[in-house]
Amino acid sequence: MVHSMTAFARQARESDWGSLQIELRSVNQRYLEPHFRLPDSLRDLEPVFREALRQRLARGKVECTLRFEPASGATSLAINHERLAEVARALGEVRTVVPDAVMPNALALLDHPGILESHEPDPESVKAEATTLFQATLDDLLAGRAREGEKLATLIRERLDGVNTQVAEVRRLLPEILQRQRVLLLERLDTAKAELDPQRLEAELVLLAQKADVDEELDRLATHVAEVERQLRQKGQVGRRLDFLMQELNREANTLSSKAVVASTTRCAVELKVLIEQMREQIQNIE
Repeated sequence: MVHSMTAFARQARESDWGSLQIELRSVNQRYLEPHFRLPDSLRDLEPVFREALRQRLARGKVECTLRFEPASGATSLAINHERLAEVARALGEVRTVVPDAVMPNALALLDHPGILESHEPDPESVKAEATTLFQATLDDLLAGRAREGEKLATLIRERLDGVNTQVAEVRRLLPEILQRQRVLLLERLDTAKAELDPQRLEAELVLLAQKADVDEELDRLATHVAEVERQLRQKGQVGRRLDFLMQELNREANTLSSKAVVASTTRCAVELKVLIEQMREQIQNIE
């Protein structure tokens, strides 16, 4: 089963301390290239997320966005009355000893260590929940890449059927091709004999024999088509292998085109190139 490199997934969680949302978006890329947008309070999760991507993906540009919104009232300020009472007693003693000492105002008291306490969500709990959410979102992304991969495989198989159709058409035309080659051979033989050039005669015979032989190209085209189909059924990363096979298919189509001696063969070769290019474009998105 092939996987596309293009997919999108989003997951969200809410708790007493607030809400988390993770988005993963991937597009085609030759190698794995992750990018992260994380809030400062959760920035140290980036290595964890990066390793998770590395373990499960091989190719693609992946953008990860994590949003964290604390719940209303989850972050609050409270006065430590016990600590404030201790400070007040200490200030009373100071005033007893030094009556004209300047006493601190309310804001100065609040700024004293231990007087004002901040109650925030437990950062480790938030990180643990974010990590779990990331894994769930990554699961969705992989499922999406698999679904898109199946669509790509269907499109590629349709083009493979087209390639097989063109190969069958050229085989059907082989008698006409061989007859045309015979006519050309006779014409060139007459010219070569008139010139009485044995070396040119031999060269013409070799050239025409090569141009008449398209069976080898047709056989290789059929072999490459079968290999593409086999790769589409494989697990894992097959994109690079498929891209190589497109190069091989295109090479055979070019050779077939160069050997064409009838218009029908030329049309088949052109159609082959169109089909191969369409497959190559689809394969650029396969992992």
